[in-house]
Amino acid sequence: MYVGGSRSWPKSSSGSMASNLPVVPATEEDIPGILAIYNHAVRTSTATFDTEEKSIEERRRWFREHDAEHPVFVVKEGSEVLAWGSLSRWSERRAYDTTAEVSVYVDEPSRGRGLGSRLLEALVSAAERSSLHMLISRIAEGNEASFAMHRRYGFRHVGTLSESGRKFGRFVDVDIYERRV
Repeated sequence: MYVGGSRSWPKSSSGSMASNLPVVPATEEDIPGILAIYNHAVRTSTATFDTEEKSIEERRRWFREHDAEHPVFVVKEGSEVLAWGSLSRWSERRAYDTTAEVSVYVDEPSRGRGLGSRLLEALVSAAERSSLHMLISRIAEGNEASFAMHRRYGFRHVGTLSESGRKFGRFVDVDIYERRV
């Protein structure tokens, strides 16, 4: 998950950042917004281990690989995509058909509004209504907000892949979280 934040948003009565924007299924019209958020993460963070930005054609192919069991959701303000999340096939090997990988990305200026948590909640709920059995998240070291968010939604840390990626000139550990559905 991609976290941080710079905009100032109204707080709810409980003091936490609030947003009443709905989590909705993504459409092809949302692909440019999804792409912009993802490519920003490629350029600036270890939220993804992609090192080259994706093209609109690549994101369209990626989007078409998703289905009812592997949805893509967005949170939008008007037509602007502020955050997106998806369940993707864990592996092409058939024995993994009931396992999905979780991805959640929030546009930098929209962080701190609880959008990532709302997306993760929607993804878990969708998985519970499907034939999926296991959700897996790979989270790069240092992303404490994502670790905490996953724990809040019932994920547990099951291991660390030590120095398994290299980005921005350094090796990066990846923590694996899982949740049965």
